[in-house]
Amino acid sequence: MTDFAAIILAAGKGTRMKSDLHKVLHPIAGKAMLLHLLDSLAELSPTRTVVVAGDRRDQLEAALAGYDISTALQEPQLGTAHAALQAKPALEGFSGHVLVCFGDVPMVRAETVQRLTAALEEGAKVAVLGFRPGDPLAYGRIIANSDGTVRKMVEFKDATEREKKTRLCNAGLIVAHSDDMWPLLEAVGNDNAQGEYYLPDVATGAIARGDKVVVVECEPEEVAGINSRAELAAVEAWWQSQRRERAMADGASLRAPETVFFSHDTVLGRDVTVDPHVVFGPGVTIADNVHIKAFSHIEGAQIARGASAGPFARLRPGAIMEEGSFVGNFVEMKKAVLGKGAKASHLTYLGDATIGEAANIGAGTITCNYDGYFKYQTTIGERAFIGSNSALIAPVNIGADAIVAAGSTVSRDVAAGELRMVRAEQLVKDGWADRFHDTMKRKKEAAKKD
Repeated sequence: MTDFAAIILAAGKGTRMKSDLHKVLHPIAGKAMLLHLLDSLAELSPTRTVVVAGDRRDQLEAALAGYDISTALQEPQLGTAHAALQAKPALEGFSGHVLVCFGDVPMVRAETVQRLTAALEEGAKVAVLGFRPGDPLAYGRIIANSDGTVRKMVEFKDATEREKKTRLCNAGLIVAHSDDMWPLLEAVGNDNAQGEYYLPDVATGAIARGDKVVVVECEPEEVAGINSRAELAAVEAWWQSQRRERAMADGASLRAPETVFFSHDTVLGRDVTVDPHVVFGPGVTIADNVHIKAFSHIEGAQIARGASAGPFARLRPGAIMEEGSFVGNFVEMKKAVLGKGAKASHLTYLGDATIGEAANIGAGTITCNYDGYFKYQTTIGERAFIGSNSALIAPVNIGADAIVAAGSTVSRDVAAGELRMVRAEQLVKDGWADRFHDTMKRKKEAAKKD
């Protein structure tokens, strides 16, 4: 691609979101919508990127820490053309194509931006992005010839009845060479009902001076704007639908696709089976031939080939399941490694722990890893057997082939091959229960007579 700079408009107050969080920082699939857009643009390696901020600028700058991105301030907010013009100082000295897009339109694909800039290479002075929604509603209309040459850009409220019947709508994105963009932006006026400087008037100004303006079309879902919680949910649903289709096309089986939710960075191998009602949070990598059973929640975890988790498993950040390992229903892992072929079948918490190959963790086992101030490690050796309802008080080491008897509370290291049984001695009183029942029955009968 020819050198291009991206201006992302994100100065609006986003009042319809009714949130303390900046609108463009609300997440889709666990990642801020603004970062989705930045990732798409990054595929094309823009020479410079400027985010135009206004309200809650501090939140945007914090979210962009670590990115090679400039910010510009729009204050007061006088419209989209005025906002784009605030990026000019940050782009001083840049010569190339300038794209203006919107932080609340996050699903624009890199290929679409490439088609917009290609239109300039083919002779257009300005290229705008259009779409044909099922219901055009009150979108601005693009009046164009069959070859894509734009004759007129018109806001819905200013359109004639004939123009309103046009289904080609303005998505808002626009690109022009810097030599053209800045003069066109500076020429935009605010002689309209709102008294604002509107970005589409860049195209209108170019047409008025005889320049060629063309429209590039894309699918409506790609340019869905997000101004409310409902619109955020709609884009999330669309993104999830696309991701499920890709997962299945890549060789994963989703038994009830509509009930599985992915994060933006979920990695699935081949021949993975995902049962209904599974949620993947950020940072999950699943290898081949893994089975994730129903109602499991997995975040920040790695699951190796041939492992199985669930149903109702909870894998938290730092959980690692090695090849062929197994966690069953109501097992929770956090910063824990479950070794090759090891298993924890049910009702267990493994936190800050390393479990060796082929170890067996019985039902109800807890690694007691926190004393209210610090976290401590539990290490369980290869082939160790931890009996049901055991509490392992960290820091503690259980040796290879050791056995911890059911119901034990272990606070000291267990040597390899050792049996550790920590129980009170059982007390037996012959006939006590029979005498107790007889006494209580007599009392109950007496109470009835009273």
